[in-house]
Amino acid sequence: MPLLGTFIVPHPPVIIPEVGGGSEKDIQVTTDAYQKVAQNLAVLAPETIIVISSHSIMYGDYIHISPGSSARGDLDRFGAKKVSLEKDYDTALVSALDKEAKRAGIAAGTLGEKEAALDHGVLVPLYFVEKYYHDYQLVRISIAGLSALEHYRFGQCIKKAIAQTGRRTVIIASGDLSHRLKEDGPYGLTKEGPQFDKQITEAMAQGDFMRFLTFDEDFTEAAGECGLRSFIVMAGALDGLAVKPDFLSYEGTFGVGYAVCSYQIIGEDDSRRFGDRLEKEQFTKLTAAREAEDEYVRLARMSLETYLQSERPLKRPEGLSADLLHKKAGVFVSLKKDGRLRGCIGTIEPVQGCIADEIIRNAISAGTEDPRFEAVTEEELASLVYSIDVLSPAEPISSIEQLDAKRYGVIVTRGRRRGLLLPNLEGVNTPEEQVAIALQKAGIPAHEDYDMERFEVVRHK
Repeated sequence: MPLLGTFIVPHPPVIIPEVGGGSEKDIQVTTDAYQKVAQNLAVLAPETIIVISSHSIMYGDYIHISPGSSARGDLDRFGAKKVSLEKDYDTALVSALDKEAKRAGIAAGTLGEKEAALDHGVLVPLYFVEKYYHDYQLVRISIAGLSALEHYRFGQCIKKAIAQTGRRTVIIASGDLSHRLKEDGPYGLTKEGPQFDKQITEAMAQGDFMRFLTFDEDFTEAAGECGLRSFIVMAGALDGLAVKPDFLSYEGTFGVGYAVCSYQIIGEDDSRRFGDRLEKEQFTKLTAAREAEDEYVRLARMSLETYLQSERPLKRPEGLSADLLHKKAGVFVSLKKDGRLRGCIGTIEPVQGCIADEIIRNAISAGTEDPRFEAVTEEELASLVYSIDVLSPAEPISSIEQLDAKRYGVIVTRGRRRGLLLPNLEGVNTPEEQVAIALQKAGIPAHEDYDMERFEVVRHK
């Protein structure tokens, strides 16, 4: 089998003696595990090493694959310029992977490279590899802002490309775990940090790649992890294969989680097609959600679907309730896909003749005009989950103590700058967090004076 094995490793520059200056001794357990990975990799003698790095070029909607014939990098930014490496790229494998991604409809390829140098997410693993093995070509792959399932599907493309080229290949998934394990760590301590590291390392040790795919995004963001999508791409490349995990080490000495784990391929196993399982679970949930929609959500869905399929706004349907037809209110329409926000547009105060018309207009805007996202495509419609927030009239408040993050939304205003945050949002637990986000959205520095208003919502899902 051309895919010989895979490894999960961290990429702390401090583990390199020329960078650590002695501090690397504090993570000796990780160093020892890394040495074992490098020795085992050398025994496999791959023709090509694929490194998936969470510190390479990252786009919101595009997975970047190494272009050109070769690349070089060093650790100059970490004070160790002499620690450098130049490797030839496996252009045949890159070409095959590019074609497989296009065939699968995954947004990936070699376009748009802004920085050709190898990043430390690549250099740190290869520093150890080069101690024992040199005769290989490289493929460097980034991660993106795409969903977990899309990263997994891209991993499946890697598996197919390897099979097509016949390259004897090893995959290294380079990524740290939580960066929020200690008060004196790089990003402080959150309760989610240690929780994430415990859950992800258990999943690694058990080879439970379904767990990789099903972490809640708000939870992982609060944990401050950086490697999960690298691991998911690796898992996709192992789709349908039986593996023997060897969990080698975990440390969180510096407030960042470092884990090392290897996976030996021992055969085929159709029960380990995790992407298909996730798609089936998502379809079941979407079907149940659609069947449970009330008329507010159903109207929003009809509005966007009609617009994308006919390029015309929906005419107000018959049979709507009196509340939709005769009441006015500000309305926010939110769209999610694969658990991730896909668009959100709303009005603080009513600008249409009734709530129904407000929903119709804002549903179209959420899908086509949110500047943070590309417009929703017709192919995505079946995957969208809608929620509708109908706002009560806002009332001025004089103190943050008058807010409740679960009950009230907040509006901050300074001159013509205005920012709004809805209530009861995942990951927003305090009024202070609410106000900080609203100020950021409005472009109002926290030290400036501003006015606050609060409002309640009725949320329809």
